[in-house]
Amino acid sequence: MKDLADTLTGPSAVVPQANPSTSVPQRLRLGLLTALVVGSMIGSGIFSLPQNMASGAGAGAVLLGWFITGIGMLMLAFVYQTLAARKPRLDNGIYAYAQASAGEFVGFNSAWGYWVSAWIGNVGYLVIVFGTLGYFFPVFGDGNTGAAIAGASIVLWIMHLSILRGVRSAAVLNAITTVAKVVPLLLFIVAAVLAFKTPVFTQDFWGTAKLGSVFAQVKSTMLITVWVFIGIEGASVYSAHAQNRKDVGRATLLGFAGVLLLLMLVSLLSLGIVSQADLAAMKNPSMAGVLDKVVGPWGTLLISLGLLVSVGGALLAWTLLAAETLFTPAVGGVMPKFLSRENRHGVPANALWVTNGLVQLFLIVTLLSNATYQALISLATSMILVPYLFSAVYATRIAMRGDTYAAGDPARTRDMAIGTVATIYCCWLLYAAGPKYLLLSALLYAPGVLLYGWAKRERGARLFKPFEIVILVGLVVLAAVAAYLLSTGMLGL
Repeated sequence: MKDLADTLTGPSAVVPQANPSTSVPQRLRLGLLTALVVGSMIGSGIFSLPQNMASGAGAGAVLLGWFITGIGMLMLAFVYQTLAARKPRLDNGIYAYAQASAGEFVGFNSAWGYWVSAWIGNVGYLVIVFGTLGYFFPVFGDGNTGAAIAGASIVLWIMHLSILRGVRSAAVLNAITTVAKVVPLLLFIVAAVLAFKTPVFTQDFWGTAKLGSVFAQVKSTMLITVWVFIGIEGASVYSAHAQNRKDVGRATLLGFAGVLLLLMLVSLLSLGIVSQADLAAMKNPSMAGVLDKVVGPWGTLLISLGLLVSVGGALLAWTLLAAETLFTPAVGGVMPKFLSRENRHGVPANALWVTNGLVQLFLIVTLLSNATYQALISLATSMILVPYLFSAVYATRIAMRGDTYAAGDPARTRDMAIGTVATIYCCWLLYAAGPKYLLLSALLYAPGVLLYGWAKRERGARLFKPFEIVILVGLVVLAAVAAYLLSTGMLGL
């Protein structure tokens, strides 16, 4: 372990290791890992993608947005593939790569941000599930009525109990729902190809007549495109459960390629069926409205059913990822010990209870604040940008140092370039997110310091190093500004 320890900051750093579970390991093969990646990426986002993209961009800008996102996310996929191969002892990459790069406090914040993003995203999923049911049962409204929140709560705890029965059984169920959710998407694509009209697609192609500059339009697509790709790191988070560590990188690339193709086809083909302005005005899930234009009312029913299955699978995948993101740092002593406890099925039960407890709490907040699906996914996306940045920086750093590379290895130059492009892309995303969601993110990052202090006291370790104090002060200041702006009504969901 000496080579790994050398990458950590300070002598008191705790090395992330494989889960020391006393239960029988539940190993995941390539197929289940790939399904975990695809299942966590394909949730509700793709079903609302046509309207979400068209609301701020014309067809030309959407194409540019996908080009930028495709390159950036491909580089991130390569980052996770490279790190899985070169740092196989680091479990739960989102947390471990940040810790190995810059120490425990940074690693903790990466895990914390990812975890908060995961459960807020789950709140968004539950809101859109019942918003979709609102098509057929008006009592559910847009998914944030009293009846919708009650229904969402029941679904949440049924899923919770099923996960407690075991990680592998939950992963198999996720694989089944992943296959089921892809079928209506493929049917949509076939119907859209047959109904595609070039004049509709090329009308005001760059959107400058109504939507402003192409740069502003492309920028408007960024959080949306990142949201639908969140989950690309799913195999990396669950690396400790992989039967073969090489499958982690393979699953990441396979999942990315398949989902990218589906996303681009859905958003671009829709602009060839419905004009940008009409598409932007559609109610979500907008795929239902588009298919209704092609095949009639049964198209709405098909997409609505597809969304319900899809979100059910995504909820399962993301709840697994969220619990694992608390569990691994707790094993390493960076989160409180009680979060490292497993049940007899090898499930991190305490982490699961905390995660779903907060989902329940935020569902109630959603009812009181009337928070929309769009606001929830934007907040969830902004929370995950910093963990992505940490991973990209770490990949760049080990390539620059030659860590794990043989002398003269040409892969070192390639990996350095990949890490650099991924880092630049993550910085661009932080800029595109804008100050509103970055301030809200700071407000959600700040409470995590209390758990970090709790874990440090359990170990009797020093709380903060000098550079960590600088990070802490900056975080607290931004959180204070966000709290003030929220209290005055100048900032909100």
